[in-house]
Amino acid sequence: MKAALLPDRGVVKIAGTDARTFLNGLVTADVAQMTPASPRFAALLTPQGKIVVDCIITEAPAEDGGGFFLDCPRPLAPDLVQKLNFYKLRAKVICEDLSEVLGVMATWDGTGATEYGLAYPDPRLPALGGRVMLPPHLATEAAIDLRAELVPATDYEAHRIALGVPRGGMDFVYGDTFPHEADMDQLNGVDFEKGCYVGQEVVSRMEHRGTARNRIVPIAVEHFAPDAGIPVMAGDKQVGLTGSHAGPLGLAMLRLDRVADALAAGTPLTAGGMTLRAVKPDWAKFAWPGA
Repeated sequence: MKAALLPDRGVVKIAGTDARTFLNGLVTADVAQMTPASPRFAALLTPQGKIVVDCIITEAPAEDGGGFFLDCPRPLAPDLVQKLNFYKLRAKVICEDLSEVLGVMATWDGTGATEYGLAYPDPRLPALGGRVMLPPHLATEAAIDLRAELVPATDYEAHRIALGVPRGGMDFVYGDTFPHEADMDQLNGVDFEKGCYVGQEVVSRMEHRGTARNRIVPIAVEHFAPDAGIPVMAGDKQVGLTGSHAGPLGLAMLRLDRVADALAAGTPLTAGGMTLRAVKPDWAKFAWPGA
C-alpha cells in the first residue's frame, strides 16, 4: 500500500442543523442520501453551469462530532467559504476553512484503517484508492498505522494520470469548464435524478442533448508527454490542449468530433512536435472517435 500527503488539497467544514439541506441545494451530487460510509464527488457551479470548485464531500460520524468536510483544492478554499456564506442566507450553518490545521493524504494499492484521521474511499473511481483527512504532521504515523509506504505526492499524480482522472487547475480551468468536459458525469460527480442545484438546467441539457463535444482524455506518446498548455493539432487545425503528464502518459482536453475527423482522414495528432495517441479510459461510457 502507498500513501502520499497532497499539499495542494485543503479542507472546508460545513456544520449546523441545516448543513445537509444547504449543501444538497448547491452541489451536483446527492448529499441528502449520503452517509459517513458513502462520500460524494461534487462541484459547485456558476449559474451558467461551469465549475467553480470540485471537491470530495465526506461526512464525519455523529460520535466524532458530525458535520460535512470538503476535500478541495487548497488555493480555492477561502473563496469557496466566501461563496458558501453568500448562499447560506438564513440557513443554520457554519462554514470554515480548516486548511491551516487539516490536510489530505491519498492511499492506494491496498487497504487499511487508521485512527489518525477521517478516512473515506475516493468516490470517483475505486482504483484511485482512499483518502485520509488529518493534521499534516501526523502523516507519518498514519502511514505506519496503515502499513503503507509514504511516498511523494508526484507518485500519486502519476497514479491519477495513469487512470485518466482529471485534476482541476491542471487539466481544466475553473470557471470556464462544464462538468461533462471534466468527465464529472463519468466519475460519479453529477446526480441527474436529484432536485435543483445551481447550474442544473445547463448540465441537464448537455446530458439529455449529448452536446458535450470536449472531453478530458488520456494521451500517450513514445517517450515523454508534452507540458501542460500545448495545443494539440491535427494538421493545421487545433483540436485540444494538453494538461498534466507523467512520463509518456498525460491528459488533454480534446474536441472529440475533430479527433474523429482526423482519424478518418488519417491525420496524426501532435503537440509540441510530438505525435500522440488518444486513449479511451476503461471507465468512460461516452462515444469514442472511430469506435
